[in-house]
Order: sequence, then structure tokens, then C-alpha cells
Amino acid sequence: MAPPLLTLQQTFLRTGESLLIATIGGVVFTLIGFPAGLISGSLLAVGAAGLLGRPVMVPRQLSRIILVLVGISLGAVVTPDTLKGLAAFPVSIAMLLVATVCMTLATTSYLRLVHGWDWQSALFGASPGALAQVMVLANEYRLDMRAIAIVQVMRVVVLTIGIPTGLALFGLTASGAFLPRSSAGIASPAELAILVAASVATALIFLKIRFPGGLMFGAMIASAVLHGGGWIDATLPWWVAAAAVIGIGAVTGSRFGSTDPRTLLRYLGAALGSFAVAIAVASLFVVVLTALVPIGIADVVVAFSPGAQDTMMVVALALHLDPIFIGAHHLSRFMLVSLSVPLLARWLGPPPVVMPADAQPPRRPTIED
Repeated sequence: MAPPLLTLQQTFLRTGESLLIATIGGVVFTLIGFPAGLISGSLLAVGAAGLLGRPVMVPRQLSRIILVLVGISLGAVVTPDTLKGLAAFPVSIAMLLVATVCMTLATTSYLRLVHGWDWQSALFGASPGALAQVMVLANEYRLDMRAIAIVQVMRVVVLTIGIPTGLALFGLTASGAFLPRSSAGIASPAELAILVAASVATALIFLKIRFPGGLMFGAMIASAVLHGGGWIDATLPWWVAAAAVIGIGAVTGSRFGSTDPRTLLRYLGAALGSFAVAIAVASLFVVVLTALVPIGIADVVVAFSPGAQDTMMVVALALHLDPIFIGAHHLSRFMLVSLSVPLLARWLGPPPVVMPADAQPPRRPTIED
């Protein structure tokens, strides 16, 4: 039975409450000097509110606007010098693809052998990214969607909080505000209008052709071309960029809405254990790559992190890292996972007969929709 539709007033109230909670969390974490405080604080605050029973939510259309704004901000970091690192991409992307296969196999085996999951559930829980596709497949195979979702989302949460903290402890990140570095002063209305129009148009084109993460990557590419080519030197107002980062945190945190804390605790061991296995494999490849190729360690760490591409891109923005390098790697991994996981799941066993539409459990929209 489908849940009752919310009225417009209920949607506004729940969205407003979620964004307010996210803003408070992000501001508090920023004021206490937590690395990438806006994204970490907003995510934790909304996630905690959802676990405590608050009806947290961010509507799909608002999520799409947030993605475009994040893409524009990411592209604004690009300069002509940024493109000099393109020569290292083939080697690092090839190593990333190998790392992704190793992470998936190791984490799948861990969930199967240590926690007793069936092979298909273990595969979906181990998938590094592509959450929306994984959940659709889990529904098709009639698997425990709660277990898979908790393991997947907990990995994103731990990465979002742990990566900035870990890099900061080793002095590998830039300090200060999350905003992209730019030499621009106050943007002229004409330049800002060109930036927004070009970014929105490209984002919609990428969405239309079903490009993975099309809204964010489309806006980022348009913004990167304009900034990297030296045609404009405009950035979004700081408060718009800050709101977009807080919005990403709210969307990710809202995935804990309607989750019973006891259910979360039940799968916490599997979530943390599988995260430890995945991050251990990723760390090994990071060490090898940085020893072979002169690439920034922080850039490689975020590029190889097995988290959702939208959240990891915001972490890159918050830490003043190279969005082109990191975006190319997360996109490559996303495409590998999207193509290979359904084939592996089919090889492990055919799906059962699909349930009638009215008998299927409702699927909560995600920011990757």
C-alpha cells in the first residue's frame, strides 16, 4: 500500500524543518572548526533528526536545483592551470577501475562470509556508489532493502565525515571556508547571468541524454569551460553556494528518515565492517598510485573513496581540491559499477518473478534520480 500523498503545506513544513536543522548543524560544525563543517554538520544533524522520528525530507525538484548549484560552484574552481593534470588521468583511472573491482570483491566476500548475507545482497551492499541503481535491483530481487540501504548510506556518512577529518590531521587540506578559490570580486550581473544560463542549459541537456549525474556534471562542465578558458571570472554569491552544500547534506541525511534506530544498530556491524574492508583496499591503491605518479594525495584519496559521487564532489569543493580530476574518477567508477553490478547479480542467480506494482514497497527518491 502506497503512503498517503503529502499536501503542499506538509511538504513545505517538512522541507523547511529539514533545511533549518541542516543549517544549524552546518553552522555549528563550521564555527567549531570541523573540516568541511557545512556538509558534515548538515548531514549529521538531519540524519540524527530522522533517526529520532522527525519527518525529514528534501523534495526531488529542490534536490535537482541543489545539484546544479553545486556543479556551478565546482566548475568555478577550474583555472587554465587545472587542465595540466589531464596527462595523469589514464594511469589513475585505470588503477581506479582495478581498485573498484578489488573493493567490490573483497567487501562482497566480507558480507557473505562474516555476516552471512546471501551473495546478491552482499554484492549490492558492497557496490561502491550508484545507490539508486542498486536499490532498484535490490527491489527487483526481493532482497532486504533496509539492510542494503543502511550499509550503503552509512558508508557515505562515514566517508563524508572521516575524509576531511583524516586529511586535516595530516595537514593535507586547505584551511578556511568551503567556498571555491577565485580571484573575482563582486561578479557583474551580466557575467553571473551568462554563467547560470550556460550551466543550467548544459545540465538539462546532460539530464536529457541520461548522462550519469547529469545535472551536477553538466553544470560543472559548463562552468569549468567558462572559467578555465578565462572567459568569465564570476562565482555564485557565497550564501548561494553555502546553501547548496547544506542542501546536499540535508538530502543525504534525510535518507535516515523513518529508519528505526534498532534496525540501524542491527546492521551497524555489517556497515562499519564493510566500510573498513573497502577503505583498506582503496588506501592500498592510493599509496601505490601516489608513489608512481606525482598527484596530490588529498585529490587521490577523495577520487578513490567509495562514496556517492554527489557527496564526494561536495567534499572536494569543501576541501579546495581539483574537481575535474575527482569528477572524472567518480564518473568512471559510477559507469563501471552501473554496467557490471547487474551482470554480476544475474550471474549469481536469476531474479524472482517481479511483484505487482501495488505490492512493491515504496522507494524513497534519492538525489541521484
